[in-house]
Amino acid sequence: MSEPILQFEHVSKSFFGAMALTDITLAVRPGMVLGLVGENGAGKSTLMNILGGVIASDEGQIRLEGRPYSTGSPAEATRAGIAFIHQELNLFSHLSILDNLFIDGFPRIGRTPLIHRREAVRRAKEALAAVNLSISPRTRVDRLTPGQKQLVEIAKALHGGAQIIIFDEPTTSLTSRETERLFALIERLRREGRTILYISHVLADVLRLADEIAVLRDGKVVRTGPKAEFDINAMIAAMVGRQVDQLHPIRRGKPADKVLMSVAGVTEPGIVKDISFDLHEGEILGLFGLMGSGRTELGRILFGLDPFRSGTIDMCGQPRRRRTARRSIAAGMAFVTEDRREEGLLMEAPVTENMALVALPNCRRNRVPGTLDRLALRRSVDEMIASLKIKCVSPRTAAVKSLSGGNQQKTVIGKWLLGRPMVCILDEPTRGIDVGARYEVYSIINDLADRGNGLLCISSELEELMGICDSLLVMSKGRICGRFRRDEFDKERILAAAFEGHLERGPRGSSGASN
Repeated sequence: MSEPILQFEHVSKSFFGAMALTDITLAVRPGMVLGLVGENGAGKSTLMNILGGVIASDEGQIRLEGRPYSTGSPAEATRAGIAFIHQELNLFSHLSILDNLFIDGFPRIGRTPLIHRREAVRRAKEALAAVNLSISPRTRVDRLTPGQKQLVEIAKALHGGAQIIIFDEPTTSLTSRETERLFALIERLRREGRTILYISHVLADVLRLADEIAVLRDGKVVRTGPKAEFDINAMIAAMVGRQVDQLHPIRRGKPADKVLMSVAGVTEPGIVKDISFDLHEGEILGLFGLMGSGRTELGRILFGLDPFRSGTIDMCGQPRRRRTARRSIAAGMAFVTEDRREEGLLMEAPVTENMALVALPNCRRNRVPGTLDRLALRRSVDEMIASLKIKCVSPRTAAVKSLSGGNQQKTVIGKWLLGRPMVCILDEPTRGIDVGARYEVYSIINDLADRGNGLLCISSELEELMGICDSLLVMSKGRICGRFRRDEFDKERILAAAFEGHLERGPRGSSGASN
């Protein structure tokens, strides 16, 4: 067996007195894929940030190819052959691929300060060819798909000579085709002798790719071994410290007859066509579809972020033709967007300030415009933090970006709940969070429905929707192509409806179930 290329020896790290990592000891062999799993807040990102030069450890050391390794910056880590492909890709969107590849070192003409553009283009083409990306190096990054951007990041890493590549939740924004392309590239990199550290909450992907698996819990390595010793249940049990008998809470409540939101004939050419359904009090209604089906676009239209040409959206019997986000909030609607970092949170602000955003109009002192009952607002925020079990060192001072993904997501949800909505639209409510945090979010959704809220849950994960929803709508190419009650849920029939319009012929999903 080969000597480890990377060794963590008794590494520890704390933030504001709270231990993030405790006595981490872990060895990684060259040319292997190590799957690193754990709940949000388990310490995975902290450990990788230490390796990548983003932060420094408090105790312990790292050995790289047998020699002590320490770095004070990501640039030093890059020079040591370590690359970090972050979940939020580190590319300059307004620049070209070429500029991003050589941002810290264009080739020069001789000893002059002049850039050798022709040589830069030649090298850039070689770097893109290494990741099988056939596109001009002069293409601006903001014109690329998420999958193409990720390949550019990998090309940049390989161009820099990376031998150890860290992937942090790499498939979050990828289509199934882009995911398969990424997996094929990871397999090739392994065959070439590169070492891969793969972090993901998609445990089936970890089992597929990894040679060995390490499980972190509460900042400690609790189990390591070859993947043959693991299955998904074993990983979950190690992550949460107990056997998990079910991934979704039991759905005991039933929708009432009262309609909270009625959508009739909503159409926006090229986006959605003739969308009609009812959302009832106490109902969890799922919206499923393939990438590009229009499911997220529909959510934005319903909330008033995007326009629609024709049709009506009624809230509690009051038709609203012209919608804005402000009017939707006033009417009792909430919208948890799929991108919490860009659209759902102020990442530099603390939890309390994020949570207060929607509730501010309800906390005026004696309903006097321009005044704020700060004590009442603080009390409401503190109660919501406690109710949702948000873990944060200091909710009034620590930036929300310092929270785990699950706690960030609960902060977004809490922000909207403080506004006391009747209808909640949740787009990818568990994206990028671990199995334990998912169960907590599902429980929140369940509780809201039991209290009489109507919830429209948009997700690309069919198993998730089948586990939590009372009924399900399936979209394909901007239309609703299937409607299923809970007792009609069948994966094959739902997928057949989702593929309608993508195939020349095929079975339709059920159209008899009403909402």
